Amino acid sequence: MARRRRFSEEPFGSTIETLMAESGVTYRELGVRTGLSAGYLNHLVHGNRPVPSNDVVRTLAEGLGVEPEHFREFRLRVITDRLEAMPELIDRLYKRLG
Repeated sequence: MARRRRFSEEPFGSTIETLMAESGVTYRELGVRTGLSAGYLNHLVHGNRPVPSNDVVRTLAEGLGVEPEHFREFRLRVITDRLEAMPELIDRLYKRLG
């Protein structure tokens, strides 16, 4: 089996689907592990629901055997939260990107 990357570059739903396939986990089994319904998990995988709260991402990560940081959306939220506390850095980045 190929070595799993520390961080996924794929969208949230695709990442869940890949991790489930690698682990041989069904929606029902992941639901039991996480306390989330199989239907809700299916909606997340197929993009019919938005990326859930960080708490739910943490729960999913634990159920799938990865760190929450594996999901790029979680990493983006952490970066955004930290940037909001540093407005001067936001201005410098914006000027550099613009």
